[in-house]
Amino acid sequence: MNLFKFFSVIILLVFTSCNTVRVVSDYDKATNFDNYTSFAFFKPGIDKAKISDLDKKRILRAIQRNLMAKGMNKNSDPDILVSIFTKENQRVDIYQNNFGNQWGWDPYWRGSFNNAGNVSLNTEGSLFIDLIDAKTKELVWQGVGKSSLYNGNDIEKREERIRLIVSKILAQYPPFVSKQ
Repeated sequence: MNLFKFFSVIILLVFTSCNTVRVVSDYDKATNFDNYTSFAFFKPGIDKAKISDLDKKRILRAIQRNLMAKGMNKNSDPDILVSIFTKENQRVDIYQNNFGNQWGWDPYWRGSFNNAGNVSLNTEGSLFIDLIDAKTKELVWQGVGKSSLYNGNDIEKREERIRLIVSKILAQYPPFVSKQ
């Protein structure tokens, strides 16, 4: 592989890794998700989320759009309550570039090029979407999305990022439950 192709692959991996959203979900296996047709937002839970009110609105609009696309409706007497929680942390990535020493021992190593490394700090956020049974007040489903955050001034890019994260999380709702 020539050097140009090598760097092209590395650059592609760096840019695509910044845009990925890692999602996991969990749910109560005893729950019949077919019974849930309406939702409302759980204000006490949402108020505790440590993000700006504008980003909360963006997240809630994206959740509402996704749930309505699944056939649910927003209702003052809902079947489920939707709450959110956020976490933010710094992720440190260290890239070691050992280009001159591909096969182990290098008799010409001078200590400069072989150990060249780059350190990158990224802000990574986690968005938790909780679905709570409105009657029992018990958590029945939780989806978590982790992703690098967009911290720029472009509002469209910020909203696009939030819509992507929310849609990836809610793609796992309702869970596929095999009928045995």
